[in-house]
Amino acid sequence: MVEAKISVKDLNLFYSDFEALKNININFEDKKISALIGPSGCGKSTFIKSINRMNDLIDNVKINGDVFIDNVNIYENTDVIQLRKRVGMVFQKPNPFPMSIYDNIAYGPKAHGIKKKSKLDEIVEKSLRGAAIWDEVKDRLRKNALSLSGGQQQRICIARVLAVEPEVLLMDEPTSALDPASTLRIEELMRDLKKHYTVIIVTHNMQQAGRISDYTSFFLNGEVIETGSTEDVFYRPMDKRTEDYITGRFG
Repeated sequence: MVEAKISVKDLNLFYSDFEALKNININFEDKKISALIGPSGCGKSTFIKSINRMNDLIDNVKINGDVFIDNVNIYENTDVIQLRKRVGMVFQKPNPFPMSIYDNIAYGPKAHGIKKKSKLDEIVEKSLRGAAIWDEVKDRLRKNALSLSGGQQQRICIARVLAVEPEVLLMDEPTSALDPASTLRIEELMRDLKKHYTVIIVTHNMQQAGRISDYTSFFLNGEVIETGSTEDVFYRPMDKRTEDYITGRFG
């Protein structure tokens, strides 16, 4: 039995009186890609934000249940800043800071106390290489990151997350705003990233989930209906609702 990197037990989340997540029990294996699929508004994005406690920033949110990372409960006596360093987040729309490419990547390490320029230079290059964009930007590191294409901006955002050396990457529809060629680049990148990180991706693109993920979980109305290997969930679903969603009968 493989030890889970992340283990979620009996997780419930409420926005005021609305129950957005209902009794979620799910494990995520280290150095694998897990895809979360399901119709809009079913709780996928809310769920991944509970893994690095971003929902703490929203008023009237109540959470009960447990989320363990390496067997430590992140909802008990956890330094949230350190947690978000360990569990990085990439959003749907690329959101580079309005500053140079270099300063985007160096921002996190500086915030965590690294000041030496030679060390920052090393981190910036390593992170940009890790996000498969170094060769495209190495001669224009002082240019504003907002001058890049959408696909390049998204890889800059991934490099910015990698710069603080996380263990887990959460990706909330990271390619939905990108063209097909950029989407393919990000998918190739994700396959490389899973050699070093636990990757959890929210996607509405069934083909994408099928192409890149090792495991898939189907969410519906705030519940996990089914979770398993991507091959099993796609080709041998146990629940009729999973089959109906994957085959396009609803959603």
